[in-house]
Amino acid sequence: MPSPSGRRFLVTIALAAATLLPASLSPTLARPPAPAQLAPLGPEFLWGVAASGFQAEGDAPDSNWRRYAESGATHDPYLNSVDFRTRYRSDIALAADLGVRVYRIGIEWARVQPQPGVWDESALAFYDDVVRAITDAGMRPMLTLDHWVYPGWAADRGGWRDPDIVTNWLANARRVVDRFAGVDPLWVTFNEPTFYLVNELRRGGIGTTDALTMGERITQAHNSIYDYIHAVQPGAQVTSNVAYIPAADDAVSGPLIDRISARLDYIGIDYYYGLSPTQLAVPDFDRLWTIPLQAEGIYYALDHYARRFPGKPLYIVENGIPTENGLPRADGYTRADSLRDTVYWLQRAVADGIPLMGYNYWSLTDNYEWGSYTPRFGLYTVDVLTDPTLSRKPTDAVAAYRAITALGGVPAGYRPTRGPVPCSLVDALTSCTDPVSVPR
Repeated sequence: MPSPSGRRFLVTIALAAATLLPASLSPTLARPPAPAQLAPLGPEFLWGVAASGFQAEGDAPDSNWRRYAESGATHDPYLNSVDFRTRYRSDIALAADLGVRVYRIGIEWARVQPQPGVWDESALAFYDDVVRAITDAGMRPMLTLDHWVYPGWAADRGGWRDPDIVTNWLANARRVVDRFAGVDPLWVTFNEPTFYLVNELRRGGIGTTDALTMGERITQAHNSIYDYIHAVQPGAQVTSNVAYIPAADDAVSGPLIDRISARLDYIGIDYYYGLSPTQLAVPDFDRLWTIPLQAEGIYYALDHYARRFPGKPLYIVENGIPTENGLPRADGYTRADSLRDTVYWLQRAVADGIPLMGYNYWSLTDNYEWGSYTPRFGLYTVDVLTDPTLSRKPTDAVAAYRAITALGGVPAGYRPTRGPVPCSLVDALTSCTDPVSVPR
């Protein structure tokens, strides 16, 4: 996807982290020995798929991201994305056929509140229909209140620089909560809040001097809507998912998570990429499909947060594997093998006592990856630029995921196709000093 160079991107991350207070590292604990056989995950485990509003819906209303896409600064125009807006029933049916129990979507602020103080009843009715289709298919909605997109009128007022942004954000969020609390959804307040801040810096939504203010306002908004959700929906489960940063998560994501930790019912984690001493080159964030993958890193990420928040349930809100326009990866890793290997490490985590409650694959279909259609993450691939029918074509991971949900994981004697690297840096040095292993 189009972005500044990888080095400038990392500098931006460092700047975002510098606006927040540092967090301490957790002590290392000895890992249990690798079991020869793995038990399946139980019937209560939440297998799911994930998507976001702007990235998938199409027919995008005026918003900060609609404007970013129309500014000419993105690699691809937005077009109509994968048109989830008119194809949601068939997409939800595809998810149900996988045997998953959770379907994550976003409720787009820009769509439901097109003007200050004005909510579009037809837009809310669209989400009524989507949520009803999810529940009718036997799945539980996971609803995201903010996936990096806000209305154009809010952008005109300065976005997160506007002193009234929290008041306006909460007015919309409360209306959404009132509308959908009755179906007992899982809630995500802000998607990857630190990267939300980073992307606003990259795209010009805020300046460098506004970073601290945006972080403080996101904190205030999350904590306020958390209390409201629990007043309306007793027993609700609410999170703000963190984008796990190998070797640096405490420094990058930890400070903001600390500010909202008292109002997290579960820890939502997005895990994608690994890091080891032989892979210390600056990642190329313009070519996501070239960044190294380490399936075992998801275990380290889970272990990190299990130690940081003892007893708190964990949920992998996003995980997947990017390809370039759906072509085979240069490293030979297939989507199905990556999925099975990842699920092996989920089962290992649960076997070792880590309280993992669910896993969402990102994403059900390919979509608009924040400026480009080249990175493909979908279980079903969609060629937006060359296929006007936007047909959903199954990848090899569709059958793999269906088998996983039916069995509750990979078979008991499964071994990953890619063994763990000798020294991963996903959880700083702990994943080198106390590494996981696979039994022979």
